[in-house]
Amino acid sequence: MDQPAISDYGFLSDCRSGALVGRNGSVDWWCPDRFDSPSVFARLLDPAAGHWWLGPLGPSRVERAYLPDTLVLRTVHHTPEGSVAVTDALAAELGARGHELGMNSPAVLVRVVEGLSGRVRLGLEFAPRPEYGLLTPYLHEQPDGSVLAAAGPMALTLRGTGLTLRADADRVRHEFEVGPGDTVGFDLAFCRVYGAPQARLDPMVALTETVQAWEAYRETHGYDGRYAPQVRHGATVLTGLTYARSGAVAAALTTSLPERCGGDRNYDYRYSWLRDFAMTLRALWVAACPDEANRLFAWAARSVGRIGDAPVPVMFGLEGERDISEHELDHLRGYAGSRPVRVGNDAWRQRQLDVPGEVISAVWRLHDYLGETFDEELREMVVGLAEQVASTWRLPDRGMWETRDTERHYLSSKVFCWTALARAVELAPRLGERADAARWAAIRDEIREAVLREGWNDRIGAYTGAFGSAELDASALLLPMLGFLPATDARMRSTIEVVERELGSDRGLVRRWSTDPAGFVLCSFWLVECLVLAGEAERADRLFQQVLGHANDVGLFAEQADLRTGAQLGNMPQALSHIGLINAAWRLTEPTTD
Repeated sequence: MDQPAISDYGFLSDCRSGALVGRNGSVDWWCPDRFDSPSVFARLLDPAAGHWWLGPLGPSRVERAYLPDTLVLRTVHHTPEGSVAVTDALAAELGARGHELGMNSPAVLVRVVEGLSGRVRLGLEFAPRPEYGLLTPYLHEQPDGSVLAAAGPMALTLRGTGLTLRADADRVRHEFEVGPGDTVGFDLAFCRVYGAPQARLDPMVALTETVQAWEAYRETHGYDGRYAPQVRHGATVLTGLTYARSGAVAAALTTSLPERCGGDRNYDYRYSWLRDFAMTLRALWVAACPDEANRLFAWAARSVGRIGDAPVPVMFGLEGERDISEHELDHLRGYAGSRPVRVGNDAWRQRQLDVPGEVISAVWRLHDYLGETFDEELREMVVGLAEQVASTWRLPDRGMWETRDTERHYLSSKVFCWTALARAVELAPRLGERADAARWAAIRDEIREAVLREGWNDRIGAYTGAFGSAELDASALLLPMLGFLPATDARMRSTIEVVERELGSDRGLVRRWSTDPAGFVLCSFWLVECLVLAGEAERADRLFQQVLGHANDVGLFAEQADLRTGAQLGNMPQALSHIGLINAAWRLTEPTTD
């Protein structure tokens, strides 16, 4: 099988986990227990690591789209013999509405085939390979015509309405035909072998219920700014990346999709970074109703725990696990031969000084939703973060791009330290007796002076990536977005121009640094915001539309895009990319609103 492009995949979610289904009808990624659990389908990373294909036996022309305001994907195959639709979804719990979405998802993948015209012959191939392809399950034909696949700690049951499925030694193959008005439903149910029994759902009923659950969720969340369809869809994607039981946001659905095909910068993004969590809250503040702010900040506070002298944790498992140590899956070839494939992420061990500022800024932005008095855990988190910034801001760190070579005095880290204390000073009346606003304000001003003095490079004519460095970094675009400097400040305006000239491209893509192999979608949207703030709204709008053009046919962004071809690269879908879209659209709508 030829390796599908990253952009060929559509995203399904039940707010417990997610799946990727290709234009060719193959589900090539699913970790059914939760986003960061082992896969049962991983053909995305190796041809032999499991898949479930369903589609016409011959060639077809494909059209696909999400049902409005959902992550239910409808793919229409036009063949010489006729047309057929396949609608795919990860089932919601029956009756789930509003913020119940994802709380008790049954871990059932539903696929419904509908004949539209002519008579179309379809095929099915079901080859589960649990534990990232390490296991080949036993397949047991059941009296009701279903097939049970069992291996290790998990089991899958595949059913087709009105069909009797037969198993080979290691897979199920089946062929069938549909005509106009014919409907055939499939459901694939996951369970732990030693846990609760598997869910049994009628696939047609489950599909209807899932659509209604998504629609009900979106009905409670409004946005009336510019580019509303794209913003609403971006917010739906962010909801789909949220592990509903805790409120944690997975940075992406996948692991080890490369920044450069054949390269080794392949990391596991299925965890919750505090940075991404905070940015997501801002995006949802724009695109939705943040009425669960207390619950989401409670997750953050409890995950962090009491803050002492150790660096603030930067990321967690989806239920707050601290140790997510990294290891390599040597048996997998990797996407397009890009090895190693990694599970876990050792960035959890790093010092990243921007993180407290991200979190405190999110609390500051949403403080009106958190009540007049913060609860104890939230107060302790904000005060602890502010105190740690006050005592550690002079230290070097790994920066927001999580470098793995050496620590530096990254400009963006220092600016976020300033942000942390600036926002903590404003929040001090809600933080109780431990709030030391006068001390925080003095250190805030000291950080500002250091950034203005050490961060500027006269020869480059820009604020650079680290103190004393001549290397440009797109993170310098954050200064006006955080209110550190106005975009019209002479040095800041020069920085925007230099970043656009040296790190930008004809495709509207902006690299993070000069040797970055591809454009980083989030940074491209940052440039849109900076141009708006600099008074160039028309040019910003043109750039926004150009960056939007790098989404795939169903509006999904990976992390990066190739500068030459525009091909998507990196983990998919990427929360930060959709966050950037939402915030840039809001900036185009309300330029002066922070």
